[in-house]
Amino acid sequence: MRAVIALIAILVATATSAADIDPGAIVDGATGDWNGDGKLDLAILVAPADAERKEQIGIYIYLRDTDHELLRLSASAPSKIWGITDADGAFGQEPTIKAAGKSSIAVHAQNSAIGRERWDLTLTLAYRNKQFVVAGYTHNHYDTLDPSAGGSCDYNALTGKLQKNGKDVKAAPRVITIEQWSDETGRSICGQ
Repeated sequence: MRAVIALIAILVATATSAADIDPGAIVDGATGDWNGDGKLDLAILVAPADAERKEQIGIYIYLRDTDHELLRLSASAPSKIWGITDADGAFGQEPTIKAAGKSSIAVHAQNSAIGRERWDLTLTLAYRNKQFVVAGYTHNHYDTLDPSAGGSCDYNALTGKLQKNGKDVKAAPRVITIEQWSDETGRSICGQ
């Protein structure tokens, strides 16, 4: 946890390279060696400054410079996932970001608190060919009043393996950078 706090402090000090990220808008952070160079990198979720789009959280990923112990912005993807970041908001709608395995990042969004339509999704990001791509997309949803109205989708973009409601479905592998990804992309893959 200290490593995350230290890296966020460094990020705040050099925020001008990330369109002046407000330190108070950082929602969550994770560290890991995303590019496999043996140096600790940083991934953060940031709430937007625009009050109109306050629920659209950005993903920013920093890699260590090869010559210096400095973080450099590698991926900038504003407005990528939904989440509530207000301290007075409902529990069960907070987005999170975590290291997943040696070189992957898991971004989680959810609505497990409000309304009858509940859902959760996980974007798995991986560093491939000097860019961050969506390696996986998992989306589960259910209706609290109609048990038969739920579903699931698990797509491995690197292999093309797709499971919908527990059944294998034909799909092709795709290379989609985090900057190109949208919620509509995931929904179209899953046929929702």
